[in-house]
Amino acid sequence: MGSRKRESALARKLTNQDVVKAIHNDCPSSPRKMRLVADIIRGEQVDKALYILKYSKKDTSNKLEKVLLSAMANWQTKNEGADIEEANLIVKEIFVDSARQLKRLRPAPQGRGYRIRKRSNHITLILGKKEN
Repeated sequence: MGSRKRESALARKLTNQDVVKAIHNDCPSSPRKMRLVADIIRGEQVDKALYILKYSKKDTSNKLEKVLLSAMANWQTKNEGADIEEANLIVKEIFVDSARQLKRLRPAPQGRGYRIRKRSNHITLILGKKEN
């Protein structure tokens, strides 16, 4: 590896040291329902976001809570010996993209069939440090 490449790789590694990511692919709920919950926790501190998801009545909040816990575990792995409470982590980015759809048919009157689209989504959650 050349010296310039090594230096840029080291610089990239230092900038991404405080940022961790967790991804959940093919989550079986519609992206629209998931985005409603994701918008609530965007920009919140990690402990507050966990409380919001834990006591939310939406069904999709359970899946988002697992992704957030996974991101926190990834941060713990990346920063061994550091305390997560003192790190001042926030939900820097969270986005929900649509995934594959299962297409099914439901019987309808006069021999017709109505199409049912069972949607799923991809969740990407990025944690970062709060800038003062």
